[in-house]
Amino acid sequence: MLSLQKILLLHVLACLGRLTHVIAIIHGEKAPENSMQYMASVQDYNGHHVCGGFLITEEFVVSAANCDDSSLTHVVLGNHNLKNGNHQKIRIENKIIHENYQQVGLGNDIMLIKLSEKVKLGHGVEIIQLPPAEINLKENQVCQVAGWGTTTTNGEPVDELRVVNVSVINPRVCKEQWPGLPANVICAGGCGTNKGFCQGDFGGPLVCHGFAVGVVSFNYKRNCNYPNKPNVYTDISKYRQCF
Repeated sequence: MLSLQKILLLHVLACLGRLTHVIAIIHGEKAPENSMQYMASVQDYNGHHVCGGFLITEEFVVSAANCDDSSLTHVVLGNHNLKNGNHQKIRIENKIIHENYQQVGLGNDIMLIKLSEKVKLGHGVEIIQLPPAEINLKENQVCQVAGWGTTTTNGEPVDELRVVNVSVINPRVCKEQWPGLPANVICAGGCGTNKGFCQGDFGGPLVCHGFAVGVVSFNYKRNCNYPNKPNVYTDISKYRQCF
């Protein structure tokens, strides 16, 4: 069964080129109503937001492996305000975790969520493209991260989607700040700035030039007051062909 899941995941990721189309946000702003329509709220059986995610095909959402929990039951799409009932709520059929994932902070923090039915595109729901190949991000390149997470350490998640600009950090500088930093990650925001993600935003996308290039993975001891450590994202381009 595991091999079948891996084959399915490989097939989905390999086809994305042809489809070309919880941490919270710190010092961000409400996302414009008709923007970021690929954003997904991964929720538990009580309807509580747990993690972020993003729609990559009509049947699959990407999130972080550290979000995996037996309480996760469905995904909500198509609404920036989670208290507004005008959205698509779809049951989770299966969750596929990278086989080498052990725990957050050790790498391979990526999860593919198979939905129980196809999403109806349009009316506030769209897919986001993944990078067609390994992407070369430049230092200080400005990207975006969004989510429904808290806006302060140990705060409460927000109902309305928030977004903030973050700058890409040189990998060498990131490794200096994070001894033992795992491979296949991107660093952006958090270091020497007051902008980035917080609890409840895990699993959401780092978006650069319209591509979902990273998955929100971890920050420093879940501290959103921003010590001198970069925010870390799983580099999606490294997982396009290796599942």
